[in-house]
Amino acid sequence: MTKMIHSYWAYITLIVLIAAVVNAIIGVTSKKEFTAKDLRISLFALIASHIQLLIGFVAYYFSSFYTAMKDVGMGEVMKNSALRKPLVEHPLMIIIAIALITIGFSKHKKKENSISKFKTIAIFYTIALILILAVIPWNLWF
Repeated sequence: MTKMIHSYWAYITLIVLIAAVVNAIIGVTSKKEFTAKDLRISLFALIASHIQLLIGFVAYYFSSFYTAMKDVGMGEVMKNSALRKPLVEHPLMIIIAIALITIGFSKHKKKENSISKFKTIAIFYTIALILILAVIPWNLWF
């Protein structure tokens, strides 16, 4: 059940994160003012990603992969790429990506002008999006 929720919420998170990245890039290139709408888009991406992380933690501890890790030990997990990706690489990279989103959102608030705000969001959120897309277990997701 939690894996299913984690998968469905991932779609929402990706859509909102992509919207925030596109909005920030458009803001930088068109030199428009950073408005409350832009803030909300960035904030929704932050919130959606944090909710996804919490759902992911629950799914992680109830997964068959976690049970396998307890049975075989971490040394065997690191030797086995089929276990290493869902148990180590995916969670670690997602945590890093969400930390980048959080840092980007926090840093943009300290910027004085709109271009700097959009640029900060664009850089941090884009790097996070790339990391997330790189570690999605596509074979398990569809």
